[in-house]
Amino acid sequence: MTGPSAVVFDTDGVLLDSAPLHAAAWKTAFDGCLDSWAQTGSGSRRPPFDADGEYRELLDGKPRYDGALAWLSVRAVDLPPGAPGDPPGCGTVWAVAARKEQAFNRMLDTGAVQAFADVAPALRVLRTQGVRCAAASASRHARPLLEAAGLLNLFDTVVDGTDAARLGLAGKPDPALFLEASARLGVEPQDAAVVEDALAGVDAGRRGGFRLVVGIDRAGNPDAANALVERGADVVAADLLAAVEMVCGARP
Repeated sequence: MTGPSAVVFDTDGVLLDSAPLHAAAWKTAFDGCLDSWAQTGSGSRRPPFDADGEYRELLDGKPRYDGALAWLSVRAVDLPPGAPGDPPGCGTVWAVAARKEQAFNRMLDTGAVQAFADVAPALRVLRTQGVRCAAASASRHARPLLEAAGLLNLFDTVVDGTDAARLGLAGKPDPALFLEASARLGVEPQDAAVVEDALAGVDAGRRGGFRLVVGIDRAGNPDAANALVERGADVVAADLLAAVEMVCGARP
C-alpha cells in the first residue's frame, strides 16, 4: 500500500503563527462584553476568556460564528443569532463574531503575520517527493496572509473562508473544507493526509476518511498532544518538518 500522495494543511498554527492573534482577538471580543451581558440579565459577570484552554477547545479552527456560538453556549450566555451583517457588538452571536473580526483586523494593522521557519523547507521536501499540497482554512484572511508570507506559490490549491462561504461549506469538525481541498487536488481522501493543530481539525480529518491525520503540537505540551490523539490524530509531530517526515515515511 502506498502512502499519501497529497497533503492538506491547516493554516493558522500550522503554517502561520497567527493562532495567538486569533486568541487575543477573541479575548478582546468576549471580555469586553462580560459587563454588558451581566447588566442585561445574562447572569453574573463571568470569568474572563481563557485564551489558552478555551481557545484550543472551543474556537481554534472554526468559522467565527461557530466559534462564538460554541463559547457562548458553554458559558450559558443566551443571545439571538442575529445576521451576518450585524455590526460589532454584544447583542447577537453575529455581532460578537464581528467584534472579534474587528479586533483581529486591528492587530493585523500593527504588523504582518509570520510563517513558521520550517514551513517553506517542509513544503519543498514534499514537492521533491511529488506530493501535491493544499492549504485549507476557515479564515477569509488565509489567502492574502499566505501570499504576504511568500508561501502561496508553494501550494497547488488553497481553500479559504471566502470559498467556504461561496460554496456553503460547513465548518470544522465537519470535513467539508478538507474534502473540497482534496477534490481540487484530484485526490481521494483515502490517498491524502491532513496536518492540523486544532482539535476540531483533527476531528474533521478523521471524519473525512483521510489516510493519515497528523497533529501538530509546537509547544511540546503532553496534554495537548494526548488531546489531539483522542480527537483523531494518528500521530503527533513537534513541527512541520517532523510531520513531513511522517508523511514521506509512509511512501514506498
